[in-house]
Amino acid sequence: MHDVLITENIRGEATQRIAQRFDVTFLPDLWKDSAELLRRIPEFRALIVRNQTRVDRALLDAAAKLVVVGRAGVGLDNVDVKAATDLNILVTSTPDQNAISVAELAIGMTLALARKIIPAHENTFIGNWNRQHFYGVELYGKTFGIVGAGKIGYLTASRARAFGMKILAYDPYVSHDNIYLSELAAQFVSLEDLLSRSDVVSCHLPSTPETAGLLNGRMFARMKSTAFFVNTARGEVVVEEDLAEALASGVLAGAALDVRSQEPPRPSALERAPNILLTPHIAAFTHEAQQRVTAAICEDVARVLDGLTAQNAVNRVKRR
Repeated sequence: MHDVLITENIRGEATQRIAQRFDVTFLPDLWKDSAELLRRIPEFRALIVRNQTRVDRALLDAAAKLVVVGRAGVGLDNVDVKAATDLNILVTSTPDQNAISVAELAIGMTLALARKIIPAHENTFIGNWNRQHFYGVELYGKTFGIVGAGKIGYLTASRARAFGMKILAYDPYVSHDNIYLSELAAQFVSLEDLLSRSDVVSCHLPSTPETAGLLNGRMFARMKSTAFFVNTARGEVVVEEDLAEALASGVLAGAALDVRSQEPPRPSALERAPNILLTPHIAAFTHEAQQRVTAAICEDVARVLDGLTAQNAVNRVKRR
C-alpha cells in the first residue's frame, strides 16, 4: 500500500521530509487526467492537492484506503468536504499561511491602478516620456472597502489603513464587534452601502452558491465612476461580462483580477477592457507563502498518518 499521492506541483523541503518517512508518489500533472487519478487513488492513504485537482464524491468513493486529503491553500471549492465527512476522510487545509502574500498583492494591484503604473511603464519602455498622460490619484484619505472580512480581508485592510485610508467592511458572517477590525476603525455596512461609498473595493469572498455572481452589473452600477475594483479571491464571485461592460462604459475607473471564473480563461471582453490589470492567480505564489503552505500541509498529513490530531482540520471524522 502506498502512503501519499501528490497530484499537483507542490515542492519544497517539507515534501522532501515527508518523503523520508512515507512512501510518496509525486505526479504533478495527474490532476489533468481524471480517469488515471481515479484508477490510482485506491492505492493511497493520503492525497495532497492544490486547487486544480477535483476531489469530488466519485474520487472519494473510489479511495478505499484514504484517510486524509490535504488542500495546500485556503479555498475548498475543489474538495467535496461533505462527501469526505460522510466517508470518514479528514480534510485539512492551510487557512492562514498565504494570507500575507494575498493581501500584499491586493494592495500592489490597488497602487498599480491608482498610479497607472502598468500603462506608464509600457509607454516609457517603447521610448516615450509622456509625464502628462499618467496623472494618478493618492490613496491617502480615500475609502477602502473589503468584501469579505476574514483573515485576508483584515490583513489587506490593515495595509490600506497604513496608507491613511478609511475602512468599510461587508461580511454577514463576521461579528461587528470583531476586535481586529475594530482596531482598524472599520465600519461594517451593507454591501450596497460599501459599493457606493468606496474608492477601492477589494474582494475576499469564498466561492459558494451564495456568492456566485454576487458582483454583477447591478452592483457595479452602484460604485463611483472613479472607483477601482480588485479581486484576489475567487473568479466565480464576479460576472465577468458585466465587469467588462462597466469598464468599457466608464461605470468604473479600473479593475484588477488575479482570479477568473474559468482558469485558464478563454479570451473575452475583459482582455480588451480599458484600465484592466490581469494576473494568472499568483496571489499566493511567493517563496515565503509557498514554503509555509507546503510545510503546514505536509505536517498535518504526516500527523494524521501517524494517528495524531491535525492542526488545521476542516471537518470532524472518527479516528481510524
